[in-house]
Amino acid sequence: MVDYPGFGFQVVKEDAAGRGRLGRITTPHGAIDTPAFIFCATKASIKALTPDQAAAAGTQVILANTYHLMLQPGAELVARMGGLHEFMRWPGPMLTDSGGFQVFSMGHGGIAEEIKGHRPAGRPPTLIEITEAGAAFRAYTDGARHLLTPELSIDAQRRLGADLVVAFDECTAYHDDRDYTGRSLQRTQRWADRSLARFERDHDGRQALYGVIQGGVYRELRREGAEFLGSRPFFGNAVGGCLGAERGQMLEIVSWSTEGLERARPVHLLGIGGVRDIWGAVAVGIDSFDCVNPTRHARHGRALAREAVAAGGEHLNLRNARFRDDLAPLEPDCPCDTCANFSRAYIQHLLKAGEMLALQLLTLHNVAFMNRLMADIRQAIAADRFSEARRAWLGE
Repeated sequence: MVDYPGFGFQVVKEDAAGRGRLGRITTPHGAIDTPAFIFCATKASIKALTPDQAAAAGTQVILANTYHLMLQPGAELVARMGGLHEFMRWPGPMLTDSGGFQVFSMGHGGIAEEIKGHRPAGRPPTLIEITEAGAAFRAYTDGARHLLTPELSIDAQRRLGADLVVAFDECTAYHDDRDYTGRSLQRTQRWADRSLARFERDHDGRQALYGVIQGGVYRELRREGAEFLGSRPFFGNAVGGCLGAERGQMLEIVSWSTEGLERARPVHLLGIGGVRDIWGAVAVGIDSFDCVNPTRHARHGRALAREAVAAGGEHLNLRNARFRDDLAPLEPDCPCDTCANFSRAYIQHLLKAGEMLALQLLTLHNVAFMNRLMADIRQAIAADRFSEARRAWLGE
């Protein structure tokens, strides 16, 4: 039986009106107050920010991607450099995913959008062969053929050295039918057992393992996945795979996935980070989230803003001409360095001029925005005001 010395999860307070809760995850590199947002440092870097800047903006925990790092620079090199914490100089808690999502999404092309709930018109032929052994793929770096198995995923994550690691799973997409999704779920569960066995073989107490619930858009499969995880000694549970075609269906599927889960474990929602999605998912029991949206928005000249959320969107496009003479900060009540020192007009100028500083300023603000959102959610649960705070944030 796997145990997790140095790790723990405490439920501090349950939301009186739903399944949301305040919690605290303890790790060897510090504590994470939940609900929490995990920022993507995909290739051991939060794009446009130093680790110190991310921490100063309130970041508790970050995520690095096993698929990308095993290809470049290689998990073995990272291990020789002292692991990810030392390599990238991040002192706090860290999570690595299994690499499975990138294998399937990059191999299938459009499947990445289907998993996120968007159905593309078509997709190129797959480069993946999925067998009981694992998933074979060609690297985007040099075209070399690789086979990623549950054992190799755990081995790579062991070398990378994150606190929280994830079992290898198959990500099915919206177009996969009930029969295939069911067979895939069974394979994911066999892979989960293999991940656990490999994890336990070399377990030294410095990492904790999450299992992943799959099952596509099928309620009975999601419940089966949740029951399976409950029967295995994972530290935490994660909800992954296809979450439907639109937000309402996504939240329904997340609810199916969490309603049968062991409440004593933390629950992570993989790859989802929209403001409305976060409020909805917290209400049905999600404790943490990860998504590239905050940094990706910044790279496209977009600032997260409550005025945009209240209007039904999420961000302001600072490339728009209407910001050319706007001396206001991105958000008037935001305490981040960007809002304290720079105007919308200045950031618009930087974007038009192609200056890298624009991306840094927007990224800093977007990271601070997400951390402020999560802090407001935690405070609302603590004060038994979750529903009221949700309506205020979303303009409902």
